[in-house]
Amino acid sequence: MSLIRVAMGTLFALFAVCAVAQQPQYGPPISAENAKKAAAGALAEARRNNFNMAVAIVDPAGNLVYFERMDAVQYGSIPIAEDKARAAAVFRRATKSVYDELEKGGAGLRYLSLRGFVTSEGGELLMQDGKVVGAIGLSGGSGAQDGQCARAGVAAMR
Repeated sequence: MSLIRVAMGTLFALFAVCAVAQQPQYGPPISAENAKKAAAGALAEARRNNFNMAVAIVDPAGNLVYFERMDAVQYGSIPIAEDKARAAAVFRRATKSVYDELEKGGAGLRYLSLRGFVTSEGGELLMQDGKVVGAIGLSGGSGAQDGQCARAGVAAMR
């Protein structure tokens, strides 16, 4: 039994080292101007496709910098957009990557027990000079629609 614990501990340690090595570093917080650009790009994509969305932009620590919602979005999407942005920022990865790992099962199921993870597409990192300056979160449509609009927000900030 102790051999299994040692093996599991080693595997988790290796996973943690690899995950940190692949993650980008944090940079200075996103400006309000760039947050508005990202949100505008995301909402423009939503309007083009007749999606009703809420968009949240957070700084690298997950603190809200900017929020906007379309008039017809469901109220439940408001906190979900914030949660997606916060999860992407503080864990330095798109929420779809967590969804993909969870979908595989096995070791991917560990995400279910970690506080603050969101396992749905729609949270994307906002980068400048190769560093995380914040994240964008969208909610209101399907996961794929949320992700599509979030990526449009990322592109608008470039």
